[in-house]
Amino acid sequence: MKRSRYAYFLGCLTPNRYPGIEAVTKDVLNAFDIDVLEMGGASCCPAPGVFGSFDLFTWLTIAARNLTIAEGVGANIVVTCNGCFGTLQEANEMLKENKELRAQVNEVLAKIGREFKGTIEVRHVVDVLRNEVGLERISDMTIQPLTGVRVGVHYGCHFLKPSEVRNQGNPETSMILEELISAVDALPLDYKDKLMCCGAGGGVRAAKLDVALDFTKEKVDNMLAAGADCVCTPCAFCHFQFDAGQQEINSKIKNGHYNLPVVYVTQLIGLGLGISPVRMGLYDNKTQVQTLLDKIRAA
Repeated sequence: MKRSRYAYFLGCLTPNRYPGIEAVTKDVLNAFDIDVLEMGGASCCPAPGVFGSFDLFTWLTIAARNLTIAEGVGANIVVTCNGCFGTLQEANEMLKENKELRAQVNEVLAKIGREFKGTIEVRHVVDVLRNEVGLERISDMTIQPLTGVRVGVHYGCHFLKPSEVRNQGNPETSMILEELISAVDALPLDYKDKLMCCGAGGGVRAAKLDVALDFTKEKVDNMLAAGADCVCTPCAFCHFQFDAGQQEINSKIKNGHYNLPVVYVTQLIGLGLGISPVRMGLYDNKTQVQTLLDKIRAA
């Protein structure tokens, strides 16, 4: 079987706060015969909501520079952050469709010896795993089924919408994450307001932390009410908000008790493949995962 190859766009949070997500994503993709290429010199994507809203052209030019790095290695991009997905996929489509805008951006890029050519695509690791690797293969390679593990699925804002660009199906009824979670024999839960934001996006965490934490608390409360053993995300930024956010909530509430384990989607699949929790950085989380790991080992 011919091996696929992807240029891995790390973004900011993954290498700086959760290098275990980077490690396990590479391990999981390699396990399914996908080579992961480095994107030397890549910068922030940059962030889609705040940056793009204030200065669209600069946002687009920085994104285009990142896209040219992948074009240079001749590989499509794979991302592990919904924000990076939103920026790079949308910028890629805008520049491919708008010749005038592409010419303006390339005029700037020419000053550093770069040119956007529109030769690659941008894909989320969830899309690659679901639609390229496939559920059957993931299930067949699972050596540690996560039987009985109840998972609160969190999609995040930029993964599904705008649906005409993301191409992940109906944003109100998508089951792509649930299908991946079921492939390693875990149980995805239905819970109140499942598609609600984690609270961090759009600059809310930076500007209004209390508001962001109210969102996070409500989502975690709803997952706990449904019996969740962990929350699973496809976004490093959402991962950070649920992980650090629960500890921030505890610091503000007398006898705060929030400690729902936060597991990135490739970490969850990695557990099914038998990858070491240390290798994937699960013990580096602020939320404690030992109870979850004990339940998996006892299954």
